[in-house]
Amino acid sequence: MTPGLVQWLTRVTRLFEIPAPDPARLRQRIIMMERNIMLPVKAVFIGIISYSFDVTPWINLTSGTPDVVVETVQIFFWFYTLASAVLGGLLLGADRLPLALVQWTVFTTSLVDGIFIASMALLAGGRDSILFWLLVALIVRNSVTVPAGGSQLILNFAICACYALAAVLDIAVFQVQDDFSRLMLESPLGEGLGQPFVLRMTVLLLTTFCCSGLELLMERHRLAAEEAGEFAARESQLRSAGRLAAEFAHQIKNPLAIINNAAFSLKRAVREGSPGATEQIHIIQEEVARADQVIIQIMGYAQLSEGRVEKLSVMDELNRALLQVFPPAISAGIKVHCDHGVGFPPLLMQRGHLSEILLNLLQNAREALPQGGDVFVAATCHRDYSVEISVRDSGPGIAPDKIGRVFEAYYTTKEKGTGMGLAIVKHNVELYGGTVRLESELGKGANFTVIFPAKTVKTFSP
Repeated sequence: MTPGLVQWLTRVTRLFEIPAPDPARLRQRIIMMERNIMLPVKAVFIGIISYSFDVTPWINLTSGTPDVVVETVQIFFWFYTLASAVLGGLLLGADRLPLALVQWTVFTTSLVDGIFIASMALLAGGRDSILFWLLVALIVRNSVTVPAGGSQLILNFAICACYALAAVLDIAVFQVQDDFSRLMLESPLGEGLGQPFVLRMTVLLLTTFCCSGLELLMERHRLAAEEAGEFAARESQLRSAGRLAAEFAHQIKNPLAIINNAAFSLKRAVREGSPGATEQIHIIQEEVARADQVIIQIMGYAQLSEGRVEKLSVMDELNRALLQVFPPAISAGIKVHCDHGVGFPPLLMQRGHLSEILLNLLQNAREALPQGGDVFVAATCHRDYSVEISVRDSGPGIAPDKIGRVFEAYYTTKEKGTGMGLAIVKHNVELYGGTVRLESELGKGANFTVIFPAKTVKTFSP
């Protein structure tokens, strides 16, 4: 198989990938459909059938149908009633039970419903029964409450198999009738399953595939709309941060310029004066230069906020940062241990922001191990789809009285440190509503953890 064909098949496969359902949205759909709609409908349905069995049979039982078939369906009906009561009780507590248990309940309920409807169809016309359309409705119902994918297809194929089994049993019942009973039946002898059965199976299968495809398209459309909203929110958030930084820089640069000019004039005026005055003037100029560096850094924040938000792969960006900080060709006595999960959602961020976060954390860990050691990098996707990345080193650690200040600008515990690396990490993480924390003990290394939320949390006002 050529690489081009493999690439084409990979792209086609990705088109049919089923996005993971949002747990809260899925639970809400199950409660609406199964508990609020289907439970009352099933209660009425069971009541009608129970009354018809015991008092006035409304089902048009075919003359000559063996009593054993009717009795078997009646016995199964009582088991169905009991199972519906138990499963219905679980659905009543769907908002408090674990989602996995709720999904199992829905799957089992639908399967039991399909078997029972097929058994009732066997009594009410067999493969030509009007109850066939309830199976079609059941498949549509499954597309609402069962996530698209393997479980939904398996369940709907099982519903189709129930109808096929009812049709086969209908033929078997026909074959065991005597001649008089066969004359009373609508289907002629030897017809077999016939064209109507094929057409009805086609309807069931088409409904199965159409519902799955439609749900896939709707889910992708919903995700695209949510992502568009996320892009807009984060772009607005970053523009707000940039405007704040630019406004601050503009407001402070003018007074600093005036101070610098005044200091220059004062220096010229006292050129013939005492050296002490000149020394004070030098101090003023140095402080102005230092404040100007702060403004340059803030302007860097503003420029970084003017970038473009992208969909970034967590693992791709993390691997790229690891190669930059710990290139394989350079042996520094540092061993990097990576531990990451799977199924990470894309991060809607500026590439520069995420790159700065990862590079600074990894570089910080490397600088903490001048004599070599271990660096542990872990990435985890939580159940709420937030992404956690931690970088831990086996270095000397940080004293407890210094932990609270490591994220302050210009504060550093290193001889040649600038004090801006971790400040940039904190700034960039909080731009996206995330958090960063440090856990450290002397002699046991330091562990930096950043968490990016699944949804935007607006932290700046326009």
